[in-house]
Amino acid sequence: MTNEQLSEGQDAPDFCLPDQTNETVCLKDLKGKWIVLYFYPRDNTSGCTKEAQDFTALKEEFAKNNAVILGNSKDTVLSHQKFIEKKELAITLLSDESTEVQQAYGVWRMKKNYGKEYMGTVRTTFLIGPEGKIAKIWNNVRTKEHAQKVLDKLIEMSS
Repeated sequence: MTNEQLSEGQDAPDFCLPDQTNETVCLKDLKGKWIVLYFYPRDNTSGCTKEAQDFTALKEEFAKNNAVILGNSKDTVLSHQKFIEKKELAITLLSDESTEVQQAYGVWRMKKNYGKEYMGTVRTTFLIGPEGKIAKIWNNVRTKEHAQKVLDKLIEMSS
């Protein structure tokens, strides 16, 4: 399933959400930087942990390329705090409990698991350019080497 709502070249939907320290992070305040906005299903699950650890490991490389990494899930601020402490993460995690931002980005969708259908977060990453436009979308992300692929694309697009 592709993302029907948003496409590359479009303006990224603006948002303001609390991070793990309960500080508000707004997309409009990050203009001039590249933004890696990745959506993931849940804190402390194997795939989500691997993805967060990989982005943490490459955080300095992203920073050298004027990029900020923002993870987004519907977990609470407290859940994000515990996840960061437990897994020693160094990235910003946004709490989207209402799924409003996930819906705006088209990643809150019908999923199927063991024959049951339910609404959930489809693992998706958006690379947003310094002017606020979506530069690249990765749908249905597989976590293995994903952070490195995003970094490689950032370097290619920003040079």
